[in-house]
Amino acid sequence: MISGTLKPYQAKLSQTADALAIALAASLPWSTSASGILVGLWLLAFLPTIDLAGLRRTLSIPAAAVAIILVVLAALGMLWSEASWAPAFQGFTQFLKLLLIPLFFVHFRQSERGLWVFGAFLISCALLLIASLILVAWPRPFGWPLNTHGIPVKDRIVQSGEFVLCAFGALYLALEFVRAGRRWAAMGLAALSGAFFANVLYIAASRTSLVVIPVLLIFFGLRRFGWKGAFALIATGAVLAAAIWISSPHLRERISDISKEVQAYDTEREATSAGLRIDYWTKAVGFIKDAPVIGHGTGTIRQLFERATAGAREWQTANPHNQTLAVGIQLGMIGIVALWALWLSHFLLFRGEAGLIAWIGEIVVVQNIVSSLFNSHLFDFTQGWIYVIGVGVAGGMILRRRAAAESGVDSQRPL
Repeated sequence: MISGTLKPYQAKLSQTADALAIALAASLPWSTSASGILVGLWLLAFLPTIDLAGLRRTLSIPAAAVAIILVVLAALGMLWSEASWAPAFQGFTQFLKLLLIPLFFVHFRQSERGLWVFGAFLISCALLLIASLILVAWPRPFGWPLNTHGIPVKDRIVQSGEFVLCAFGALYLALEFVRAGRRWAAMGLAALSGAFFANVLYIAASRTSLVVIPVLLIFFGLRRFGWKGAFALIATGAVLAAAIWISSPHLRERISDISKEVQAYDTEREATSAGLRIDYWTKAVGFIKDAPVIGHGTGTIRQLFERATAGAREWQTANPHNQTLAVGIQLGMIGIVALWALWLSHFLLFRGEAGLIAWIGEIVVVQNIVSSLFNSHLFDFTQGWIYVIGVGVAGGMILRRRAAAESGVDSQRPL
């Protein structure tokens, strides 16, 4: 599919698909319903523009093929599922969003508006940041029963995860502007990055994001400054972390609560956040040992936990809070290998590439891998779609750049 060969109605639909992708990115921080509707509308606009030759070329790329393989495994897993048809199909739907990664590759390999998608997400998160700060200063505006603690919508894990991505994206772009001599723009982006970090560390700290931040900080140092710069950045980060620890009671509370929750779980069998995770992980490992090769089948997680907890509802779940375990319970080691092949292929798609787009793709993948040690973020709505859109759009833009290089088209310094 080359934009110049599109029929007039296809060109209009392609532009509509661009607009819908931009709207989808803007909606993600705020609304699951709007995002779901926009995904459906994007598919309706995009599908009539598909060129089969371009689709086959895209599916030959490991980053696209592995996504298809994991979804196919989930579909086959319904055949040997120990669950009834309804929960098996519901489990399968959690994998379906991965099919859009190759489709985004195809579309944004041709579209020139990929940066608009990321810009819309950044602006939307900046507006959410403002709303968060307003709620901190004015917890119940006009008496409305809004979420407290500076979280206007969704929850602290979602909000902090979005802000971490925006903070590192804005920081990278600020350094690019410094090199280009655009100092005022660089200062504005650096301030915005700092505001995102401050919100995560002082207002809506998620323990998952507190693990993700140092990992991404190391990757940032390596990409921008090499090993020596990375070590210097880590040392600086350690000093800042000590200062933040002293100055942020909220952060200290979030960290110190871990040991209290584990102790309450050990001594009183209290269903705390950390305690539940320990219980979920322990049981999940046992489930995988019972069916190590192909798993118990798609959609069986809740049934297995109900059986293992003997009716104790607070210990039952359909989410073991670890992506590898969530896939392994259902699809065994075959599924686990496919999952990690998915992450690795997407990481390698961006690794070695220069510029902002490659950096965005890389941090989306790394954040998802690290956060999925404590959550099943590919299956969660917002985090899952952030991954699909982030990898799909950035991947399509990288493939576009490579195609231009192979055809000998002279390109400027890559974004």
